[in-house]
Amino acid sequence: MKFQLAINLERMNDCADMRAVRDHTLEMVQMAEQGGFDIVWAAEHHALEMTIAPNPFQILTWWAEHTDTIRLGTAVATAAYWHPIGLAGEAAFLDLISDGRLEFGIGSGAYQREFDRMQPGLKQSDAWQHMQEMLPAIRALWQGDYAHDGQFWKFPASTSCPKPLQNEVPVWVAARSPITYDYAMREKCHVLSWPLTRPFSEAEL
Repeated sequence: MKFQLAINLERMNDCADMRAVRDHTLEMVQMAEQGGFDIVWAAEHHALEMTIAPNPFQILTWWAEHTDTIRLGTAVATAAYWHPIGLAGEAAFLDLISDGRLEFGIGSGAYQREFDRMQPGLKQSDAWQHMQEMLPAIRALWQGDYAHDGQFWKFPASTSCPKPLQNEVPVWVAARSPITYDYAMREKCHVLSWPLTRPFSEAEL
C-alpha cells in the first residue's frame, strides 16, 4: 500500500500567521518523506483565506529543495487559468529541478467563486472543456514542436522549454463526474478524486 499527502497550506482562520503555516507545512512534507510516503500534493487556489496556494509549481519547487525522494504532484493545475505553453514549461521545469519527481495533476477547478475572479463569465460546470483541450496540448509540447488551433487557445508551432526529465510524466486527472472519469481512461491517466464526497462505487469500472 502506498500513502500520499495533500497539503494546501491551510489556515483554520484568517488570523493564523502565514509564516507559521509555511513552517508547519514544510515540516509535514519532510515527515512524510521520512515516513516513506509516495507523493506529496500541492493545490492551486486563488483569493481564498483558508488556503495559501496561488501556484502549485512554486510550492513544489520549494519542497523539492528540501526533500530528496518523495514525488511532487500538482493537485491540481486548473486548466482554464493557464496557457498551454506556460503550463507545459512550468511543469517541465519542476521535473527538471527535482530530478524527475513530477506527478502532473490537471483539473477543471473547484469553486465558482474562483472562476468569477480568475475567468469571469466562465461557469465551473463548463470548465471541463478547457481541461480536455489543454491536456493533449501539454503532452504534445513536451514531445517537441506543436501548433494548436483549438476552441480556447491558438498558437503557432512551439515547444516546451525545458522538456521533462521523465520520458513519460505520470498524469492525473481530477474527476467527480462520469464524463471526466471516461476522459481520464481514454487518455490513460490516473484519477484524482475525493473519496469522502462521493461513494467509491462511482469510480469502480
